[in-house]
Amino acid sequence: PPTVPPPPGPPARGSLSLHRAYLRSPLGLLRLGQLALGAAFWVTVAAHKYEGAAHFALFAAVLVWLLTLAIFGLSLLGRWELVPWLGSRWLLTNLVHDLALGVGLYAAATGIMGHKAKQRSFCNLPGYSQHCLYSAYLSASICGGITACLYLFSGLYCLSRRCQDQRDII
Repeated sequence: PPTVPPPPGPPARGSLSLHRAYLRSPLGLLRLGQLALGAAFWVTVAAHKYEGAAHFALFAAVLVWLLTLAIFGLSLLGRWELVPWLGSRWLLTNLVHDLALGVGLYAAATGIMGHKAKQRSFCNLPGYSQHCLYSAYLSASICGGITACLYLFSGLYCLSRRCQDQRDII
């Protein structure tokens, strides 16, 4: 007797490949800079003794860094449509992430670390023999400020694309 063919399987997804056009785009390059300087910020803070408001600065930096890593990974693989509700609004998602979270939280974290550096500026004097966190706090605030600027640039890039009625990030 003839055999019945097996039922069809689920539709196959395309193979994963890098979205090279995104990697070469201004937004892709800005994301790489944000990830590098953001990591430098939170590693600098986490590697040294910190207290008080620096906990918030570290939390904010790590949160934004992880979200940026997720957005970068999904964009690099071209898989943003897998994100429910946000995938269909990917340009707007990037815009809100950059301007609200990136600029807002990194500006706050930079202010906190700059204030802490100012509080520790006395130990920058020659001949001061105690352990000094001034240079670590100052380095973190500089990295945070540059990172906030990178988020501002990428947010403005997304905003300009949005104003030109374009829906894609590239």
